[in-house]
Amino acid sequence: MDIPIIVIIAIVAAFAIIAFYNFYLSSKNFRLRSKIKDVLHQKAEIGNFLSLFSHSLREVEKIENSMTTTARYIADLVEAESVCIYEVEDNYLQATGISGAYPLTMSAGDYMMTKPRYLLEALRHEKVVIGNGLIGRVGEIREPLLIEDATNDYRLQNYPNANKVDTVMVVPMVHDAMLTGVICAVNSRHSGAFSPEQFSRLRFISSQVILAQNLISVYRDLSRQQRIDQELEFARQLQASLLPNSFPVWDQFAVHAFTRSSKEVNGDFYDFIEIDENRLLIVIGDACGKGVPACMLTAMTRSFIRSSVGHFENIESFLREINKNLFRDTDEERFVTLGCCLLDKRNSLLEFARAGHTELLAYTHNHIRKIYPNGSALGILPDELASFDSICLQFSEDMSMLMFSDGITEALNADSEEYGLERVQKVFKDSRSAGDSADDTMEKIMESNSRFAAEQIDDQTMILINHK
Repeated sequence: MDIPIIVIIAIVAAFAIIAFYNFYLSSKNFRLRSKIKDVLHQKAEIGNFLSLFSHSLREVEKIENSMTTTARYIADLVEAESVCIYEVEDNYLQATGISGAYPLTMSAGDYMMTKPRYLLEALRHEKVVIGNGLIGRVGEIREPLLIEDATNDYRLQNYPNANKVDTVMVVPMVHDAMLTGVICAVNSRHSGAFSPEQFSRLRFISSQVILAQNLISVYRDLSRQQRIDQELEFARQLQASLLPNSFPVWDQFAVHAFTRSSKEVNGDFYDFIEIDENRLLIVIGDACGKGVPACMLTAMTRSFIRSSVGHFENIESFLREINKNLFRDTDEERFVTLGCCLLDKRNSLLEFARAGHTELLAYTHNHIRKIYPNGSALGILPDELASFDSICLQFSEDMSMLMFSDGITEALNADSEEYGLERVQKVFKDSRSAGDSADDTMEKIMESNSRFAAEQIDDQTMILINHK
């Protein structure tokens, strides 16, 4: 029987619609994954910037140099040969931070100064009128500007060293409809013009520089105690932005967490990072020290963690990369301990590794097992001396895993006796045997700890992983 031509056309059209719809969904998912990746990358950049900037404010006398620290960070971020930060004073723009041999100065004659310290001093005597010249014009119109080819550009003709400028990015800083400054980046470290991605990074980081400006203003104007209060509030906000807002349910796994600080801010932290559709990385960390310095170190560590996940291979290489970054960028007395659990929902596996952190407690069949693979704390040893082992377990239905910081086991009573691991094990075992919920189990451990300890002297954090 011959099939009518209209039926054949309808069938072909239906297949075409289905194919187009599948393509649309695939494209949409790809765009969504790309957007998520960009957001995580931007969050890591913010964490890095805030950590490094706060590090530069440890001493009040270094405040005046903090914008130069910021300019150096921006230059690295956007891969520019030189960067200058201008801030508004009255109706002028005045240079307050510089990185590299910045050529857009009117003070240079037949030569160009290359030492940033001397160049910044010369630039500080130049008051750029808002509305005049390249920098002043961007400040007036408040629109970012990218000059891909600055060769013979009329907007640069008044600068003595315009011949040394190949490409320029200029971004205004605007807060509450008020101009607070301008950032100018000159010449890409790569050959050719600044790329749209570099331009996007500069526009993105400008909002963080505004935060830096506000913080410097606070440090200049407030009393010492007020400065401390402001610093603590800043650290609390930073810490709150870094902790996950919710706990993941990862197919057959359920994850719960709890933390409380001994000071105004916390040196403990935790995070949950999706590696791919089958693997979830759970980390718990403890930075040495307490208060604001420890909080800043946790922020830096978490930024390194997030940036490393994009090319995650295995736990050992992951810990090696974090250790290498911390060893390079922190002082000798600063280090971080870390515990890592990698959940594989496809195979119901859990892999655990630690870097100087406390043991993992595994509950199964009314029995507690301590798991403690070898691994040095992060930031202490160079890469060639550091080593990290891991242990992989089949995660059965009756199992529970407890990760915790040493602020719990090292809590002291009035006689200076430690709470200890055995007490944690007993409460954990009794609670799981009784069929308590995860929240009830953690609450019972903390209640027992609080009754024992004379006072809380260290930050305390727990993560509980259950099989649903």
